[in-house]
Amino acid sequence: MAIRILLIIIGILLIAFVAFAFWLPSFIMTGQRQTLEEAFAWQTDHYDTSFYEGLEKTDYIVKGFEDYDLHVQFLKNPNPTSKYIILSHGYTDNRMGSLKYVQMYMDLGFHCIIYDLRGHGENEKTFTTYGVREGKDLKCLIDDTKNRYPDISVLALHGESLGAATTLTCLKYKPEVDFVVADCGFSDIENVLKEGYRNAHVPTGLVDIANVTGKIRYHYAIKEMRPIDSLDENTIPILFLHGADDNFILPKNSEDMAKRTKGYHELYIIQGAGHAESILNAPEEYKKHVIGYLEYLGIQ
Repeated sequence: MAIRILLIIIGILLIAFVAFAFWLPSFIMTGQRQTLEEAFAWQTDHYDTSFYEGLEKTDYIVKGFEDYDLHVQFLKNPNPTSKYIILSHGYTDNRMGSLKYVQMYMDLGFHCIIYDLRGHGENEKTFTTYGVREGKDLKCLIDDTKNRYPDISVLALHGESLGAATTLTCLKYKPEVDFVVADCGFSDIENVLKEGYRNAHVPTGLVDIANVTGKIRYHYAIKEMRPIDSLDENTIPILFLHGADDNFILPKNSEDMAKRTKGYHELYIIQGAGHAESILNAPEEYKKHVIGYLEYLGIQ
């Protein structure tokens, strides 16, 4: 009788462990997303978004990887220009999260294209692959942009956090773009997760378990989500920006990627800025780095 009870307990524990192991990648890859209204409210609370209301906007849908629908919004610069930039937002955010950079790029003479990353905003709900599928989506958006706007003289990419990882991953497909700005991106998501778990005093081995069960459940392993591996043959110029006080994605991620890319690059660490806060904490310094970068590239 005692042996039977022990076996039942062991069986229950095994079932609980397996259930937990298969839940882990879901926790990592399907975090709660903000609505457009929630994201815009956050932006409005942190800086002046009044410029957005007066912009001429065009909403449309672009087919991404495997015909996934991406909701896109074109923001027309009030002044005539043939320069365009595609902005990619961070994890759990949506295209409203890119607005913090729009005024700067408008001032620099760009039309801005913002969009919801896969699984975010108005897009169909799905899991995040931290740049793998998202990078392929962005390549589709780049191709659509070049076909949709034939007057393009300069086409650029800007990404924040997951958006930076997406942008950098996309470079492996050799998109026809002139430059990239990557703000607080991660070199690989595995190091970010393990650092976060370590700081929370949670066993980092859980990430290794999620690697296995994520591959089984979603057909993508966390260890495969490595934007840094897209830079070995990259020759597109990259401006890396990162907050010095970013404890979520450590600045070392940008430092490592700057060393890895073959193309021209600049790296600036913004003092006093946490994760995705650089342009909010030091807007003039941020803009100065972007302007200097564009001047070096000969883009006025």
